[in-house]
Amino acid sequence: MTLSPDRAVRIAAVLSVCLATAGAAQDPPAAWPQWRGPGGQATAESGAPLHWGAGENVVWKAAIEGRGHSSPIVVGDLIFLTSAISGEQVPGHGAIIHFLGSEEFLHPDSLGADQRLDVLLLALDRRNGALRWRREVRAGALPYDNRHRIGSFANPTPASDGERVVAWFGTQGLYAFTLEGDLLWSQDFGGVGTLGMGVATSPVLVAAAGLVVVQSDVEEGDGSFIAALDIATGTIRWRAERTQRVGWATPAVVQSDDGAATVVAMGTGEIVAYRADNGEERWRVEGLGGNAVPSPVASGDGLVFAVTGYPRKNILALDLADGSLRWSYRKGQGYVPSPIFHRGVLYLVSDGGILTALDGKNGEVIYEGGRMPLPSRFFSSPVVAGELIYLTSEDGDTHVIRPGPQFEVLATNTLDEPVMASPAVVDGTIYLRGAEHLYAIAEPAAAAGSEP
Repeated sequence: MTLSPDRAVRIAAVLSVCLATAGAAQDPPAAWPQWRGPGGQATAESGAPLHWGAGENVVWKAAIEGRGHSSPIVVGDLIFLTSAISGEQVPGHGAIIHFLGSEEFLHPDSLGADQRLDVLLLALDRRNGALRWRREVRAGALPYDNRHRIGSFANPTPASDGERVVAWFGTQGLYAFTLEGDLLWSQDFGGVGTLGMGVATSPVLVAAAGLVVVQSDVEEGDGSFIAALDIATGTIRWRAERTQRVGWATPAVVQSDDGAATVVAMGTGEIVAYRADNGEERWRVEGLGGNAVPSPVASGDGLVFAVTGYPRKNILALDLADGSLRWSYRKGQGYVPSPIFHRGVLYLVSDGGILTALDGKNGEVIYEGGRMPLPSRFFSSPVVAGELIYLTSEDGDTHVIRPGPQFEVLATNTLDEPVMASPAVVDGTIYLRGAEHLYAIAEPAAAAGSEP
């Protein structure tokens, strides 16, 4: 194990809510259907406001019950979020025993397994933020493992094919509901141990095959797996056992040159690509050499970018066809934020919000050291709306950056609460989850024209 108690798992799993998927084979009929939106590329064709704040371009603000770092998804006139409520303490109950190598390990910032837990799926009205329905997916459960003190038991972002919404809570299970809130099916995969940091990988869609994919790498690797389920029935269509130790990176579903969709799953020791329709292994290469936390992104022309920020920084550009290494880079990447790929350029985000831009084809540095005007930590991952990059800090400051050969911040916009989740952008409106509220941010013309 390369993990160390003072740093290695301090933030990784819990706040990997910013983790994403990339390059889905076919977009489902939903406006922002999964973490990082259509195709998992974190890109919206529509633009978004350049400025907002108190009294300016905040269309509505809705209080969110419980605690969660999952990001919003948008389906028709609905927005879906998950949340969790920790209740009464249960004397004598606690997390499973963890080991780093052969030594017993308890992270000093892990907590929560001694309290009963309710996990929720919430549906809000996209037009005004009103709660349309609320489901207690699991009530009064005893957690199998702790979470990080600044994380939550509702980190993974839901996914929807436009007819159903699927939510993953790790030990508490995988659930599918109709858009009206009726339970369709559920799957229990047993206890999911995460070194006391919490689950963070989000379910991802293989829309053309009608599948939803869940990756669950646990503890020292005993019990790790990746599985694809029929999204209509919950039947497991394929499952591959893995040996990778605990990770938090959401896999990428990428369209291959031969027309088949490929699932690329990150790991510290190995990166493995599977055929999305049947789980057949396509290739296996040496892994990140660091914690699998940020999610990969695809270039759209045969490359997938795998990154890690700790214990060493490692950026790998891999050929989607066979996993061969095209180029690598050893700076710029943070522990939690996922990178973004836009118009041939790979943008890396450090934990302190410093931006690095690399040429996607060869890894050449376009610029380094793009520093945000307000210092903070960054857990949220960037999105592109129109031709601008939006990056939000833990302090709730969203920096609007112009893509291009030089680093340029066009605006900084502040909300009055912390932000861990990443935004969704639909029809000119930004949906941004803070610690206690969900915000809809749009210019008046966009807000008036965004009726589903």
